[in-house]
Amino acid sequence: MTTLPSILLVGGGRMGSAMLAGWREQGLSQAVIVDPSPEAAKLAGPGITVVADATEIPFGFTPEAIILAVKPQMAAAVLPAYARFAAHALVISIMAGKTIHAIAQSVGREAAIVRAMPNTPAAVRQGITVAYPCSHVAPHQRELAHALLAATGAVAWISDEAQLDAVTAISGGGPAYVFLLTELMEQAGLDQGLPPELARQLARQTVIGSAALLAASDEDAATLRINVTSPGGTTAEALKLLRADDALPEIFRKAIAAATERSRALSA
Repeated sequence: MTTLPSILLVGGGRMGSAMLAGWREQGLSQAVIVDPSPEAAKLAGPGITVVADATEIPFGFTPEAIILAVKPQMAAAVLPAYARFAAHALVISIMAGKTIHAIAQSVGREAAIVRAMPNTPAAVRQGITVAYPCSHVAPHQRELAHALLAATGAVAWISDEAQLDAVTAISGGGPAYVFLLTELMEQAGLDQGLPPELARQLARQTVIGSAALLAASDEDAATLRINVTSPGGTTAEALKLLRADDALPEIFRKAIAAATERSRALSA
């Protein structure tokens, strides 16, 4: 296990705390977390200090990486307080929609900034994060960013920042879509007369098992779907409705497009 450098985490919510847990497992030795909520105090531990405001950051603390994990709507009010650190540290933002340009306006135009979009399976180290570095990010800083992001799952890098809007729509929101599918399968089981406990177990374990099969297989999702669909069988009958042009395919296209547009709107 390697020791990670000193980290300043701005925002200790679900995603921030999930990343922190991954860093602890990777050998985090020193960190300061800025979060005003009373619950954030629980994140404190050996080498980890929690403060309510940027003005309370211990004197002399010099982070090598700053992780911005606050709501994008708070960026303009919160980020300027960290410009003094950004002049010498890598800045990683996981704020949806906020562009490199917008972040640089608050923390410094010469700052080394990486935009990243993780997702909530990071809480169990099964997430995926897509990242984009600005031109000021040095090779060793990109390596540091990769190490920090990989603590919660897979990491992919892109060369076009604009693609992060679609990434946000697909993988950022993706867990919610899967949870909705599970919820709907459970409700459909209830509608067909299954006992509540059995309906929930069937829906949850089917999604869990299918994800495990997908992870273990070299075949793509379409092939796996075909493999489980017997011609003229019960699954084929259900898919006939789900895959109709005006059903799930069209709904998903519209949903992802709407989420992508919302991500773009947040950058304004």
